[in-house]
Amino acid sequence: MRIHASFLLPALLCLLQSARVIAWGVAGHQIVATIAQIHLLPSVREQLCDILPYNARCHLAPYAAWADSIKRQPQWRWTSSLHYVNGIGDYPAEHCVFGEKGWSSEKNLLTALVNVTYETQQYGGSRQDIAIRFLTHYLGDLHMPMHLSGRDRGGNDDHVKFEGRMTNLHTVWDTLLITQSIRTLSNYTRPTSSKRIESALRGSIYDAYVRWIVVEGIRGWWANDWLAWPSCPEGGDLDPALLVPRNMDEDSVDFPIHPDVSQGQAILGAGPQPPIDPPSLPICPQSWATALHPLNCKYVWPPHYDTRGKPPELDTPAYLGPIRDQHVVERLLAMAGVRLAAVLNSLLGDEGEKSALGHGLDGLVWE
Repeated sequence: MRIHASFLLPALLCLLQSARVIAWGVAGHQIVATIAQIHLLPSVREQLCDILPYNARCHLAPYAAWADSIKRQPQWRWTSSLHYVNGIGDYPAEHCVFGEKGWSSEKNLLTALVNVTYETQQYGGSRQDIAIRFLTHYLGDLHMPMHLSGRDRGGNDDHVKFEGRMTNLHTVWDTLLITQSIRTLSNYTRPTSSKRIESALRGSIYDAYVRWIVVEGIRGWWANDWLAWPSCPEGGDLDPALLVPRNMDEDSVDFPIHPDVSQGQAILGAGPQPPIDPPSLPICPQSWATALHPLNCKYVWPPHYDTRGKPPELDTPAYLGPIRDQHVVERLLAMAGVRLAAVLNSLLGDEGEKSALGHGLDGLVWE
């Protein structure tokens, strides 16, 4: 028996509001993973049954927030800095710079995404399992704008009000905007006719929100754009036929910094040089992040916006209106999910299946 959403919402709100420094919160990361699940090739969905733990039941969502749950444990503490990337001199909206002057740490979200994608491609066993968990999470982090700016610790130090309650700017974006949408959405509470969508849903509080994003957004608002989302600049893509993973029996789960074999260069940049988007992998986190970072200056900290005085109320037409009207948060969640699916399809998809679909890089098609 499915529990009615009204009984789950108070518990969800408590859980989400406690996750102050988690990009997108637990629900946001699971929404990204669910959107990706909808767009996975059948061969990839089948492989996930063997790669992920049994209790995941072949779904990405149950482990989408795992990287946040373990980052304070002693053996995983080294991953804490890999959830964000801060450009030196960046202070939206007064100074919108992303990497032109280098990065506050060369071990960051961009380099982490390159490494876990490489790990997903190269290894099998528990090493591939852990890499996919990180890949799922870090791609979600990349599409949370405040994880691309170090201003006020990504907004955690900016005190604001939302729906009349005190909070901080980071929590508004990673949790409360999504929670409000889930609570107020009255459409898509019933299953759609799409088996592909419904098979990816798990009876969660956000199921209707996912249906809305996919049907109204990916199939509607962004119908002419979404297939291009996984693209990288010329030279950043590789023939997917070369991306079949090598199933090596390897149980180690630490992630060294790997060289890009095709260029003979280290993934980490030296000095002010930005991290490299390697053409040997179907991912370009620096290029994607560079395009997303301006959202911090347009919506998160718009011009003349000051959180250093009296805490402003953000649940207003002036601040929230453009975000809602332009479906900013929904587009970010959709983009993250589509890109995650494209990367996994490229790395794990059956070659015959990809060829039959005629879109080898991602196989992003509908039944």
